Amino acid sequence: MFFTGKTQGFTKMGAVIVELDALTKIGQEMKNNSNSTEIYKAQIIGSFFILAFIAYGFGRHLFESGSTFEKHIGALLVIMNSIMVLFIGVLLRKTLQQYNLLVGNIYLLTRIFEALALASIVLNLIPTVYIPNDYGYFIAMLVLGLGSIPMCLTLYKYKISPSWLALLGVTGYAIFAFGFLMELFGKEWSMYFLILGGLWEITFAIWLIIKGGKSKHEKT
Repeated sequence: MFFTGKTQGFTKMGAVIVELDALTKIGQEMKNNSNSTEIYKAQIIGSFFILAFIAYGFGRHLFESGSTFEKHIGALLVIMNSIMVLFIGVLLRKTLQQYNLLVGNIYLLTRIFEALALASIVLNLIPTVYIPNDYGYFIAMLVLGLGSIPMCLTLYKYKISPSWLALLGVTGYAIFAFGFLMELFGKEWSMYFLILGGLWEITFAIWLIIKGGKSKHEKT
């Protein structure tokens, strides 16, 4: 009886030790998770960044064609671009709002405005409507540049992305916005100032697709 009771005691003690060890491992995993961030639907967002470039580039070229058929195909691609731009705003807001709701909303509104402004050229298919093709584009890019700066600052502040990538975005979008602001004053500077912003979007997209928007950082 004595040895049986003693054995049961050791068994219970062993079970307690196992449970404590399991809790320690869980706590360590939670700690590790707290040192990393992940962007919601990162690979989809990254894909949309790249596909939107392609859709608008080809769409705008075809839309300015003299062929009615090509013009309608171009209009379809421009609209597809706007849909993808809109989804980038919706999906990226899911992550941004966890850290700063205002920044998340600003970015979503920025993308909504961009989508509508870029798609505005499609209205030129209506015989009685004329909207300069470049006007909507310049306004869209100016708003995109300004509205994306708070987003990049949030990526940097909360280490959602690598610091160098976030800072490249802040710098690129600031220069990007300035170039398109000058376009509205008749200065054809945008082609010289959009390179860094465009480079950021491509780099960010590749990072989202390859890394899945996961960023690890040391806890301070």
